[in-house]
Amino acid sequence: MGESGDSSKSFFRRHWEGYKEFWSERFSFLDNYARFVNRETPLPEWSDADIEEFIASDPVYGPNLRTTREAIKYAGTGSVIGAVSTAAFAWKYSRSPHGALLSLGAGAVFGWTFGQEFANHWLQLYRIDTMAAQVKFFEWWEKKSVDRA
Repeated sequence: MGESGDSSKSFFRRHWEGYKEFWSERFSFLDNYARFVNRETPLPEWSDADIEEFIASDPVYGPNLRTTREAIKYAGTGSVIGAVSTAAFAWKYSRSPHGALLSLGAGAVFGWTFGQEFANHWLQLYRIDTMAAQVKFFEWWEKKSVDRA
């Protein structure tokens, strides 16, 4: 028979808790960032000079962070190319402003994804732990900002 705690909860409450548990297991990698995102006082903003200082100071995770940041350039370029080309194609064949605008948005998303995949293979991001490099940077920045204050 059921536990006394389960019988007091409604069907929807039990279902919702199971749903949350299911998805929290699949997105457990977000827990790595939780202590940096869910702070009472947010981390101060950093500049490119701060990132370069971290890259120079950490021989293990510094190059990984540099490569990860370089991948964003590929994704951004793919996004621009995808957005412009699909919007131009839609405009050429339909002359519909709302169709061209929707194509612009969809092309940007698809281009970003394609650029990210291209960067993943070209820069061999699958061989390095990019999340660990970002977490190490956040830890370094947190320590540095606390020391500054």
